[in-house]
Amino acid sequence: MPSTTTAHPTATITIGGTPSSTIDRRIYGHFLESAFFGNIEGGVLDEGSPRSIAEPGLLQGCRRDVIEACRELGLPVVRWPGGNFTSPYRWEDGTGPRDQRPRTLELAWGSEESNRFGTPEFLAWCREVGTEPYLAHSARSVDDAVRWVEYTNYGGDTTMTRRRAADGLSDPQDVRIWGIGNEVYGPWQMGHRPVEAYVHDAREHARFMRSVDPALRFVAVGDEHREWTREVAAELGDVVDWISLHLYGASRHLVDPSVAEYEAVVAQARYVEQAIADQSELIAATSTRHGERRPLGIAMDEWNIRHVEPAAWPAPQPGAGGGFAPREQPEVEIEDGAALRRVNRYSPRTLADALFYAGVFHAMHRASALEVPVTMANTVNLVNANGLLEVRPEGVVRAATFHVWDLYQSHTGPVHVPARVDGPSWTQSVRQGDDRRASGDFRTTPAVIGHLDASASRSADGSTAYLAVINRSATADVRARIVVPGGLPTQVSARTLGAGEADLFAVNTLEAPDRVSLSAPGDVRLEEGCHTFPAHSITVLSWTRA
Repeated sequence: MPSTTTAHPTATITIGGTPSSTIDRRIYGHFLESAFFGNIEGGVLDEGSPRSIAEPGLLQGCRRDVIEACRELGLPVVRWPGGNFTSPYRWEDGTGPRDQRPRTLELAWGSEESNRFGTPEFLAWCREVGTEPYLAHSARSVDDAVRWVEYTNYGGDTTMTRRRAADGLSDPQDVRIWGIGNEVYGPWQMGHRPVEAYVHDAREHARFMRSVDPALRFVAVGDEHREWTREVAAELGDVVDWISLHLYGASRHLVDPSVAEYEAVVAQARYVEQAIADQSELIAATSTRHGERRPLGIAMDEWNIRHVEPAAWPAPQPGAGGGFAPREQPEVEIEDGAALRRVNRYSPRTLADALFYAGVFHAMHRASALEVPVTMANTVNLVNANGLLEVRPEGVVRAATFHVWDLYQSHTGPVHVPARVDGPSWTQSVRQGDDRRASGDFRTTPAVIGHLDASASRSADGSTAYLAVINRSATADVRARIVVPGGLPTQVSARTLGAGEADLFAVNTLEAPDRVSLSAPGDVRLEEGCHTFPAHSITVLSWTRA
């Protein structure tokens, strides 16, 4: 890599200060939802494809190239079967011989569920890719939940354990993480009920599920609305291990691929960080008042950025090379927020999205120092449906998202070190997720957005230091002086994503698979401790600590 220029620095990054904290690897987790835009069938499972496993067994029909990509990335944890799909799901329908399983009307997304990828296939797939399973139960029946735990984890000789063995899983599967319901606060869920009823039911679920396996860890349903989460923290804080938080950003670039829209996308990491801090403070304060001493964490087990478009446009269909197929897109009034209601589930992840994701990781890194940190997160989705991997008959596209995960999982450290940035900024009306006013316009809050955002970390043994820096500016390189206790070496290693790409909304395809991808490591020379961070890019610097 070329050396930095000798221009005067316009920013300062100061590393060190308050005590360090641990970044839980599960924040880099993932999510699969059955019956959802090719997550499973047409994604993980593609029976009849020459790219799928042909040999008999639980993995028969699973895409080999998807398994290989997941192994390449490394998946800490995967949540399944949803999502909204969870609330009406009957797990027993996904057991037994595949060809004898019932085909059912699926009520979350209005499709038909074949049940050909059920609990035994999911657990076998998790073992094959090397990830920890996280099973989400509907929380509508205690007995149903207990039998599911019995099927997966119990070591005795019962009808359920015999069924598990007949399904190809002879040994207990040791599934530790279980969700008790999904978004129960919403009327779109089967089993929707007031928080008072939910906490009563969730406590009963946890008690009897743990009677089968005392080692279970639970995720309770949280919400951005304070009244719901306060009650959950008060009544379940001594029972569960996580309280969930679902956050989604929104992008209008499909109708407005402008610099202003790019800035709106990357700025929304600020909204996510504030929502995490608010949730953490609320849970901590509630737990203190109720005398709870069980350590709690936030599970951000649904998050992503939605690409919204006019519902009047033809419905998107998957494109052969990734993304969505060409279609007529008549001009619309982009200021008409009410028209931009549909989420394009085939819209690929962009360079702007990549910087948003990096900002969210920085937010979770900093949140590791909070009293109630984020200790698990599961992005929606892993495969297809705006995911890290776009699966098509001719191959797999590693989206821009994939490389962001690779950068932070593989090239930063697990020990967070405080870092402060002083430098140029702009004022932005930050969207509060995909939350709308009655008019259809996004709710916004004004905030100052720094061009640079930094997250410092070190390896577990302390031998290597890392500095991840996002330059959110659409056009300007930013030269920064890096201040580190004990000083910096004159030469460090650097990896970048997005540097030199002209299109702020660039995407990867089968034809151009590496357009938004991670550079090979290269040595850069720091002159007087300074480095120039390219516009609209992510950079990770690393060096050996003295």
